[in-house]
Amino acid sequence: MTAPIGFAVIDKPPGLTSHACVARIRRLLNIRRVGHGGTLDPAVTGVLPIAVGQATRLLPYLPGEKTYRGVIQLGITTSTDDLEGEVMSRQTCPDLSIDQLEMALALFRGPIQQRPPQVSAVHVDGERAHTRARRGEHMDLPERAITIHNLNLLNWAPEQAQLSVEVHCSAGTYIRSLARDLGMNLGCGGCLANLRRTQALGFQESQAVPLPERPGPGAAPEDPEALSLLPPEAALQHLPQRRLSAGEQEDWSCGRRIMPGADSESDAVVVLSDDGRMLGVGLPDETGGLRPKVVFEARG
Repeated sequence: MTAPIGFAVIDKPPGLTSHACVARIRRLLNIRRVGHGGTLDPAVTGVLPIAVGQATRLLPYLPGEKTYRGVIQLGITTSTDDLEGEVMSRQTCPDLSIDQLEMALALFRGPIQQRPPQVSAVHVDGERAHTRARRGEHMDLPERAITIHNLNLLNWAPEQAQLSVEVHCSAGTYIRSLARDLGMNLGCGGCLANLRRTQALGFQESQAVPLPERPGPGAAPEDPEALSLLPPEAALQHLPQRRLSAGEQEDWSCGRRIMPGADSESDAVVVLSDDGRMLGVGLPDETGGLRPKVVFEARG
């Protein structure tokens, strides 16, 4: 039986960690080599790409940008920068117009420095920040360079002091930090009320499927066919492709460099068989040849 390979694009439900979703896919497909692309907090829903089999080797080559829709609650600060945490302060939200909100949001568009939340996956002295935070430690986390490509105001509900936004951002961006910093700039504090990821690593919300349910006691075993996998090349549409002849395919499977073909300015090239089957990823060299980096169907 051929080992499964590809991407499952899961619509993560609330209440589960990304790791729990990976574990369920691992059990369903009976394969250990499974990994996700981009952690989602348990309360956050939406697009969670999960790589299966050798597709896990492709995760570094996927586009890192992500898109979110969320609601920011003004007037409240919490220990986690979202409504899941302990409330630290409550303040009256100023009377804000749409124009004033747009001016405030404009400060966060483009390349900025952002400080991660205390409860986050950032490593601090070899340990996750969220682990230390849950022990009661407060850390002075350094700011990091991120880019918010688009930040759109979708709705403003002054009675609830809530604004809905859509954010398209670089990898490493925390929407909880955006909510916290926006509230700080407005002088009333803020935190994230809810969040949904609508795009991640090039996969769209329209491609996402529900996470397969875990069978209860006495239920029939899970059916692996219930989860369809997207082919690995579907995740790499942003990269150029190179189709190999039969002779080149033999060299490729043995890890040998492929002779120069069409020029490519990309850092990586998707390598396909003559019938369109993905064979891996190559790195262009100075002569236009391809050096194997990820090789599927490798031979001795």
